[in-house]
Amino acid sequence: MHEVNHRFVETNGIRMHVAECGAGPKVILCHGFPESWYSWRHQLRALAEAGFHAVAPDMRGYGQTDCPAAIEQYTLLHLVGDVLGLLDALGAETAAIIGHDWGAPVAWHAALLRPDRFRAVVGLSVPFIPRLPAQPTSIMPQTEDEIFYQLYFQSPGVAEAELQRDVRRTLRSILYSASGDAPRREQSAGGAGGAGMMPRQGGLLSRLVNPAALPDWLTEADVEFYTAEFTRTGFRGGLNWYRNIDRNWELLAPMAGARVTVPALYVAGDRDLVVGFRGMDHLIASLSHFVPQLRGTLMLPGCGHWTQQERAPEVNTAVIDFLRML
Repeated sequence: MHEVNHRFVETNGIRMHVAECGAGPKVILCHGFPESWYSWRHQLRALAEAGFHAVAPDMRGYGQTDCPAAIEQYTLLHLVGDVLGLLDALGAETAAIIGHDWGAPVAWHAALLRPDRFRAVVGLSVPFIPRLPAQPTSIMPQTEDEIFYQLYFQSPGVAEAELQRDVRRTLRSILYSASGDAPRREQSAGGAGGAGMMPRQGGLLSRLVNPAALPDWLTEADVEFYTAEFTRTGFRGGLNWYRNIDRNWELLAPMAGARVTVPALYVAGDRDLVVGFRGMDHLIASLSHFVPQLRGTLMLPGCGHWTQQERAPEVNTAVIDFLRML
């Protein structure tokens, strides 16, 4: 049995905590919101047993990794710089990179910006999204009564106050309600305006369900781990990623129209709220136009947003098969 080891590395001006397992070609695993290295607990040993060196950092602003105070220090350029510096700290010339949720844009852009260092990419839940024609927040959906949750996250302190009021309830509610186990009327914050919408009054959690019993893929021990992490750190670091959406759009203007040229795989659940976002169905269907070496798109039936946690065996098989093909 391969052991998961923990250490700290210096990268891109911050101190980063990483969990790693195995030896062989490097595979970097980038988590999303609100998660940590622990989101890859089912992949670390599976990749190690398949002959890879799997490395799952706490991303900038999360867990035991540094959490800079300034909002503008959470751009995609900072985040890509972090994983590039991690590669240097590992003494590796190249690696495959895998990202889920917010970690997926980090992985896609690492491959876009530095194909010489990131030789392959896997996106879970979030596909590669080409540069939009206007500032992202200016075109996010909102109605008189509802607002897209990413707009709610823009004002510093507002979402923090709600999410940190009862951290365990927050995490149980988000993890369950965005999963494939939640009834469709409960899933995500979907309201009349569609996936990802929430009421202007009442907060994000008002439409989410704190379940009496957890689904099979999530244990109370898992929730306790996440709860301890976010009780210590708060949610500000992760929320700051959302507060750079427009800044990312500005910074990445020179890359408009550029394609991801390395071999790629996209995996998502057919009940993932991201897949239900406006226009996402067309983007996923045409993904190979923007990612010409796309080797496959795998949609997992009945799976919600937490792809690698909800469907660990299927994700592990797909990822390992893809990496072995390289």
